[in-house]
Amino acid sequence: MNITAPLAQLETPAALVDVSRMQRNIARMQQRADALGVRLRPHVKTSKCTPVVQAQLAAGAQGITVSTLKEASQFFADGITDILYAVGIVASKLPAALALRRHGCDLKLITDSVASAEAIVAFGREHGERFEVWIEIDTDGHRSGIKPSEPALIDVARALHDGGCTLGGVMTHAGSSYDHDTLDALIALAEQERAGVVLAAERLRAAGLPCPVVSLGSTPTTLMAEHMTGVTEMRAGVYVFFDLVMQNVGVCSGDEIALSVLATVIGHQVDKGWAIVDAGWMAMSRDRGTAKQKHDYGYGQVCTIDGTVLPGCTLSGANQEHGILSFASIDKEWQGTTVHAPPIIDIATRLPVGTRLRILPNHACATGAQFPEYHAFAETGELTTWERFHGW
Repeated sequence: MNITAPLAQLETPAALVDVSRMQRNIARMQQRADALGVRLRPHVKTSKCTPVVQAQLAAGAQGITVSTLKEASQFFADGITDILYAVGIVASKLPAALALRRHGCDLKLITDSVASAEAIVAFGREHGERFEVWIEIDTDGHRSGIKPSEPALIDVARALHDGGCTLGGVMTHAGSSYDHDTLDALIALAEQERAGVVLAAERLRAAGLPCPVVSLGSTPTTLMAEHMTGVTEMRAGVYVFFDLVMQNVGVCSGDEIALSVLATVIGHQVDKGWAIVDAGWMAMSRDRGTAKQKHDYGYGQVCTIDGTVLPGCTLSGANQEHGILSFASIDKEWQGTTVHAPPIIDIATRLPVGTRLRILPNHACATGAQFPEYHAFAETGELTTWERFHGW
């Protein structure tokens, strides 16, 4: 792949997408969904980018999941109609949701409380709109949702159904999967996620309530689930780019990470073994998701401009516009004791001022959010600029 020349012309820092890696990631997840016999509704908050989402749909995805109504509006403007807004709706956002539906967007909402359900019902009745609403289920104690066996599940469902809304189904997200890094643990959590959301669906049906959709997913659980009995669709997001957190979890390798940040060496602190680059936390984000994992990559793994990993070299520190690049320390034996010492390296010679580097992110969603556009490069060396959505 001849990418050095076109990348050398970009202003830095810049967000790069390796199109070949991205396409392989898309194909992998779509094949997974097909093999499990469920639809794939990708969570597009990772990229917030129409060309990326179009590639996912072209591969076989059906509908999308969004995290903001701004995403819903912009993807709808680009021709995508089947959209799940997977954040609990509040009354102040119902007018925007109504406007999208009135313009032809098949927008689904979610809720996990009677109060929210009643607000949706009241607003819908006032405006003559029959909203489709899914109930969020908590299958791992990670964030929000109703536990599968809670009485509140039936209360919320009846409030929606009896109030005139379309009860579209149940959905869950086992976000705690990011905290695991063994095959057995991921398989167990994937089954816990599946069994929990299916139990919720069965309880609704037993109560005489409709539940056509049973939706689940995080990237680790969708990749590690042994079966999807009772499930109709899966949602995953970060798989499209992957990142260092996912590498630590064990669901991808470094050469599958499709997003990186192009940076330039702008100086050195030779006595400290540092190179200074023009990509700080404003480029990489403040996400330190790998700090609590088995391998801490600081603010990112450093690679050469052609994507070759520099072993032991990470963005170990970051200020707003400055990144501190250093090599891992070396364990040495001294007088019978293991001591930690900086590696002996002439960093100014190895990485002179002006050197272009690529930095793999801890969290692709957070790093992508720092940029208004991606620079997508193909195996041919062709470089294309893709706009990225911002805002709420």
